[in-house]
Amino acid sequence: MSLSMPGPSQGGLFKPGYQSHDAEDGAVIRNIEACQAISKTVQTSLGPYGRNKIVINHLQKMILTSDAASILRELDVVHPAAKLLVMASQQQDAEMGDGTNMVIVLAGELLKKAEEVLRLGLKTSDIVQGYEKAQNFALKTLEELEVDRLQDLRSQEELTKALRTVVASKQSGTEDILASLVAEAVLSVLPKNPVNFNVDNVRVVKIMGGSLEHSRVIKGMVFGREPDGIVKKATKAKVGVFSCPIDVSQTETKGTVLLKNAEEMMNYSKGEEERLESAIKELHDSGLRVVVAGANVGDLAMHYLNRFNILVVKVLSKFELRRLCRVVGATPLARLGAPMPDEMGAVDVVETAEIGGDRVTVFRQEDVNSPTRTATIVLRGATQNHLEDVERAIDDGVNVVKAITKDPRLVPGAGATEIQLVERISAFADKTPGLPQHAIRKFAEAFEVIPRTLAESGGLDATEVLSRLYTAHQSKGSSEEPYWTTGVDLEHGSSEGTLDAVDEGILDLLASKSWAIRLASEAARTVLSVDQIIVARQAGGPKPPGPNPNWDED
Repeated sequence: MSLSMPGPSQGGLFKPGYQSHDAEDGAVIRNIEACQAISKTVQTSLGPYGRNKIVINHLQKMILTSDAASILRELDVVHPAAKLLVMASQQQDAEMGDGTNMVIVLAGELLKKAEEVLRLGLKTSDIVQGYEKAQNFALKTLEELEVDRLQDLRSQEELTKALRTVVASKQSGTEDILASLVAEAVLSVLPKNPVNFNVDNVRVVKIMGGSLEHSRVIKGMVFGREPDGIVKKATKAKVGVFSCPIDVSQTETKGTVLLKNAEEMMNYSKGEEERLESAIKELHDSGLRVVVAGANVGDLAMHYLNRFNILVVKVLSKFELRRLCRVVGATPLARLGAPMPDEMGAVDVVETAEIGGDRVTVFRQEDVNSPTRTATIVLRGATQNHLEDVERAIDDGVNVVKAITKDPRLVPGAGATEIQLVERISAFADKTPGLPQHAIRKFAEAFEVIPRTLAESGGLDATEVLSRLYTAHQSKGSSEEPYWTTGVDLEHGSSEGTLDAVDEGILDLLASKSWAIRLASEAARTVLSVDQIIVARQAGGPKPPGPNPNWDED
């Protein structure tokens, strides 16, 4: 009879209320299941025919999108292991601005494959070791799959070529319009050294009505309201930015004034008017011709501003105010008074334009070499949700331009690169001795999920398409043509379901793919390395009482 030794008890080690899930409870398997649940949620949104999700967040705001980063940002994920995947996706968004869905889907699939070999008896340490080797090999192989690179960043045609696929994955069907809009906006603000390109210099303003074809690029910063006074235009003007209200100063304490007759009342209000008039005159004398207010502008102040021919724009968002300060080179002032010469900004043109019945104000810097030049894409569309989704696609496009300035290499899209990685990593697994080879083979198989999901979301027979892709990738083809460019055909509905990604112009950024593989692999390895989760009790006392459910029984 074998003696059973009691395991180390955690009684008395932690405060009461702690929960602990360790390896004996199958913590690794449970973590994998949680990660797969989140992966399945966004997997159907992958690719140009990916489904949209409607997420209603805790503020009851409705978000309609197929962008994984936005979906996961609004979903309040609680499970600690699944949170690791969300963090990896957010890091991809910060680093590249695109490929967030690929990170989650690939990490989920890597964990699913790891579960299969775990159940066969492999240790997590062997899997982690195998995954690490496979990741390094995959990143090295990816370098060899380059089929094109952007020769001239300042050519709109070249830039559009790289942006089309990024935009198509979010807004299929309108990628040509949106990619050329983004390219036009970026080129109008691209500095002499493209590496210094700032994504914040391309803004988006959404105006309801019209259709997407009516969208256009305005070189300058656009605000969705017209100037408040009677002055609507100014050129080569000095700008003052005030974050305080432009009005009669309000005192902290309240006082009582006893007025005996009408004359005293006239004199009382006259003093107030004179003080405000001298403050506005001071602004005019310092050379200010444009005033930007971050708070309200009083009626009396507006009267004097109009009299002195000063243009007034209200910008109530403090982020927009900060951005405008950067564009015109001004310092926001918290007091009403003439700014110092170094606190003033300058703008070449401030004008009012009309877009689809809405009047907007445009701030424009004409100097070609100015680092603060801004371009605004004015989007038109039928519904607010659709406009917000298009804005996300444009944000991805602009962020990808930042990535292109660092690494202009392109690899074939449409799942072609992934199938080639499956082929090459599997061959690498056959040459690797020891147990990690099983993990490397599973790492290779995980890449299959991308072309499979693309085919399924496009309504094709995924198994048949995959078998055709494997056949195409194994026949080496002629020497001068790269043979790894065959991908999934979603557009033309060809009988084979495959196409040549390079001929069709479906190209992905190499850097974006490389980061996605790195982050997905590291997230999967981290989840597999966890063998115990210890959760503390939530802080705070008892829950506050909710509404009485029996309120209508009296």
